[in-house]
Amino acid sequence: MIDRGRTFAAADSRSEIQTREIQQLRQHATDLFNQQCWCWGRDVLRAEGNWLREIGFEQFKPPAERKDCSSSVYQLTLSRGRCVVLRGFGAFFGEQDLGGVFLARNKFAPHYLSQATLESLPWSDSDLPPNQPISDANRERYVKLTLGLIDWIGEYETDVISRLGLPYREETLLTWNNRKRTTIPADQFANSWRDLALRISENIDVFFHMMSL
Repeated sequence: MIDRGRTFAAADSRSEIQTREIQQLRQHATDLFNQQCWCWGRDVLRAEGNWLREIGFEQFKPPAERKDCSSSVYQLTLSRGRCVVLRGFGAFFGEQDLGGVFLARNKFAPHYLSQATLESLPWSDSDLPPNQPISDANRERYVKLTLGLIDWIGEYETDVISRLGLPYREETLLTWNNRKRTTIPADQFANSWRDLALRISENIDVFFHMMSL
């Protein structure tokens, strides 16, 4: 005779383990992006020159009337109708015919936006267009855009190591690693983004479960 009590308990236990693993994955993704935003800020302040501008980003300084912000917005136009916009509090990735996603710091939860380019620069989060709810109609676009942003970040870090060298990124992370923050080692940073993209692409349901927590 089947002990239904044990069966349900085992199922609950597996569900709890899966939820805990997904929570850990989301925290890892959040830690990755927080560290990435720090690195972008240090790349701007690079002693030899602003790295973002050197690789083609256009810099927009805050207008005088925006007293609520002091740092610049950086925008890069890519091939195939894609673009990246970086701000201290997050990053936007857009692609023609798909729309865009905005990923804010402190919680890995990309927001889907219907437009592939931002109509106004994001000096604060109030300048962003409203989030669009995820539905069957835009679910595939949302995943593609999220993976597109992750892939671009991984390529960016690979390029930093290739052109500026591993010691540069290691030095960047010296002041980030205050023994309170989670720190991903410089030699694992780019691969960590690629691994995250792989985990999402191989199990889309886990990704949406992660977004629901």
